[in-house]
Amino acid sequence: MFMQEVLSFINDAEGHNVVIVNDIRFKGRRGIDWQSVQDYVKKYVGHNYKILESSDVVYVGSDFPEELKGSEDTMRTHGGNAKAKANATTVIPKILEYATNKRWQENFKSKHGYDAKLGWYRFTTRFAMPLYDEKNDLSGYNIFRIEMLIRHASDGKLYLYDMVNTKKEASTPLEQ
Repeated sequence: MFMQEVLSFINDAEGHNVVIVNDIRFKGRRGIDWQSVQDYVKKYVGHNYKILESSDVVYVGSDFPEELKGSEDTMRTHGGNAKAKANATTVIPKILEYATNKRWQENFKSKHGYDAKLGWYRFTTRFAMPLYDEKNDLSGYNIFRIEMLIRHASDGKLYLYDMVNTKKEASTPLEQ
């Protein structure tokens, strides 16, 4: 697949899968260049990934890069959560594969009458971002939770629409 050297996962103390983000491609806490993120995720368009827990196949449509860049969620996400969301895009195949907690919701917006005619699904996934000490040595990982927003289109297929509600978990960072 893509960037195999970047992708890996671990199980936390509770046995949950946590995808490791080893490649910090989008740096800086003050501001993320979302145009660069949009350009990066275009490589996923046309591919599909299977969610292990539910066996659902999720396609990445051509609307995903633009939505990720310009969504309400992206505009209100700042600081470390914005950096985490941007860098989670480097492991989209794995965060979809290990997504859990499938939830359905009705489509309420008329603008999505066709592209989400059959409603929306949300899946939760977890990923880890590396922490470095003052010598730039890896000292551990911060764990984040993110929801994968999936539209259920009129063609019956599931399409990745956005990655929303990025939150750092309050737990102690994973040690290396």
